Amino acid sequence: MRRWWTVLVEPLARAAVCLLLLVAAPRAGALDHTVPDRLSDQEFWGLVSGMSEPGGYFQSDNLVSNELTFQWVIPELQRRWVSGRAYLGVGPDQNFTYIASLQPSIAFIVDIRRDNLRLQLMYKALLELSPTRADFLSRLFSRERPGGLAEDAPIGQIMAAFTSVPQSPERFQETLKLIRQHLGVQHGFALTAEDFAGIEYVLSAFLYGGPALAYANTGRMGRYPTYQDLMEATDQAGESRGYLASEALYGRLRSMQLRNLVVPVVGDFAGTKALRQVADYLKAHHAIVGTIYTSNVEQYLFQYNTWQAYYANVATMPIDEGSAFVRSCFNACATTARSRSAQLLDPVAPLLRDVALGRIQSYYDVLAHNR
Repeated sequence: MRRWWTVLVEPLARAAVCLLLLVAAPRAGALDHTVPDRLSDQEFWGLVSGMSEPGGYFQSDNLVSNELTFQWVIPELQRRWVSGRAYLGVGPDQNFTYIASLQPSIAFIVDIRRDNLRLQLMYKALLELSPTRADFLSRLFSRERPGGLAEDAPIGQIMAAFTSVPQSPERFQETLKLIRQHLGVQHGFALTAEDFAGIEYVLSAFLYGGPALAYANTGRMGRYPTYQDLMEATDQAGESRGYLASEALYGRLRSMQLRNLVVPVVGDFAGTKALRQVADYLKAHHAIVGTIYTSNVEQYLFQYNTWQAYYANVATMPIDEGSAFVRSCFNACATTARSRSAQLLDPVAPLLRDVALGRIQSYYDVLAHNR
């Protein structure tokens, strides 16, 4: 038999949690954001190191996305977007496509693995060192740049050209040296020997995989799109919106990297530090979160029963009624034979209200929320 004080206290505790979720998410007003147009190297590294938590575990390297339809939601995201909003994401470079399309004031990429931080810093160096898409891919794949490529060539043509160029161990070593110099000396980031070893591992994966590199989980690489597939993907109307689709999109992303406005952070979405410090920074600069790209992280949070802590973290973010989750639903929501996943848009504020009211109890409830 439950004791009388348990019967009394438990509902009160639940009510307190509900109240927190209902009131903690700020309803951002019309304040102009004060996010700097550029962060110094010291400010950037202070955010990276100060916000980060100890690295955690994930079952895959996750060097390349396994989501082929992530561009499909971009037209609707752009329709909702307001200039100056911030972006929050997870995982590898699919974030770059959202960033290039939305042009946020600042972007935070929070991932539980420190290896993702290393991957993001490798990309940062390559993007800053490479004025054009072809230059970038030449360094990423450790292959000489193909001759005869027009600057405005479609990405399919550029990718096809690189497939016929052999890998170059000499180019790999040259690029690795440039990355070390760029991150450790020019920027002055306090990276460890282990961090540089992690960056070398990522670059070597692109050396050997080239355009055919794919997400790998238990060795079944053929089930997933390749890097080339992802770069040549389009939205539902057939428009190519990837960050390498054009020099203009690439330039937008490169500009943000050069200004230190794409900030990678090591953090558990349900942790006690990373997301809350991101929230504190954005509130201090009056910046509304426009998009939260979660991939399918929520699936794991429900699996490990830490989802309530995650939504409590999100509730500290500066949001408004236009703020939206982009989540990836695998298998059950797939809309094309070539993709195991589909992206779902879901307004943040209504979901937080339903969490507070006890209407969300499972991952299925989350997937069904926006339908």
